[in-house]
Amino acid sequence: MGVFDKITKLKKNRTFGYTPRYYKSETGESPFKFENRFDKYRTTVGNQRGLKRKLGSAMADLRREGDRNLKIRFLIIFSILVLIFLYIIDFDLSIFLPK
Repeated sequence: MGVFDKITKLKKNRTFGYTPRYYKSETGESPFKFENRFDKYRTTVGNQRGLKRKLGSAMADLRREGDRNLKIRFLIIFSILVLIFLYIIDFDLSIFLPK
């Protein structure tokens, strides 16, 4: 228990287990439960309380190996945008070339 628990501790929302009277579900899940379809693939979604745990899981996601083609595509697009920006501000690239 810390000094700042009243400020930093978030209260849980109240939930009610309402099911319609004549609703028959094959899966047994509630028809009112909303879930993003990508939540099962994300590691940062869930019951993670605390800033340290959230940052730790975000850093683990960054360290995970991604798609190589995606990284190359990102670098190409980023370099093109930088060159367009340098052209707009009239940056002289000749200072990097030998005389």
